[in-house]
Amino acid sequence: MTLSRYLAALGYGTRKGAETIVRQRRVTTAAGVVLRDTSAYRHDDVFVDGAPLDPPPGTVIALHKPVGYVCSLEDRPPLVYDLLPPRFPQRTPVMATVGRLDADTSGLLLLTDDGALNHLLASPKSHLPKRYAMTLAEPLRDDDGARVAAGTLMLHGETTPLAPAELHVTGECAAEIVIHEGRYHQVRRMMAALGNHVRTLQRVAFGPLLLGDLPEGAWRVLASHEVDTLRAAALATKAQAKAAAKAR
Repeated sequence: MTLSRYLAALGYGTRKGAETIVRQRRVTTAAGVVLRDTSAYRHDDVFVDGAPLDPPPGTVIALHKPVGYVCSLEDRPPLVYDLLPPRFPQRTPVMATVGRLDADTSGLLLLTDDGALNHLLASPKSHLPKRYAMTLAEPLRDDDGARVAAGTLMLHGETTPLAPAELHVTGECAAEIVIHEGRYHQVRRMMAALGNHVRTLQRVAFGPLLLGDLPEGAWRVLASHEVDTLRAAALATKAQAKAAAKAR
């Protein structure tokens, strides 16, 4: 792939715009050697206007999404993309969110331009666990954990019961919940079905990946071993769910 095509795919302008950047001698190696469109290059050794390139294709980003930000390219601001390099939405393929967190939910949000991996991680068939920390309007009742774990809890307006989930009390009006589905506003609706109300909600884990101490509004590139672990976990839970379905 020519250098200009590569830059265009990373969002550094249209194909013609990227060709102009190269022609203006604005693309160099780390040592300052000017690169031509037909030059051999290595991602980590390409600089535009003296700055290193954005993360390479196939990257997975972990973002600590604040409350109020929307997981969309075409919704009302503020958008999660406002927290990321402006070229991310212009990448081909686009750096897309892996599922969504609603505007009132904070926490761990993944983005990637690897479409196949995005589909695997976001697919309901993968059954990857997601863990949320929440504060509630009322203390949980003694039997709420059992009701959530039974696999019989129904959401308002739906006809299929929820899969079993794990509910752990962490304070007088605080708890963590682990779900294996991704229904619309699921955690909030689950608490409503229990007669409670979620005041704050934060996703603290996506499969084996933890939010950790990533500051609110900040993002980081996942290491290759973290991506491999996520992929392996999704494939494993998907296979387990398929085997369980066959056994029934």
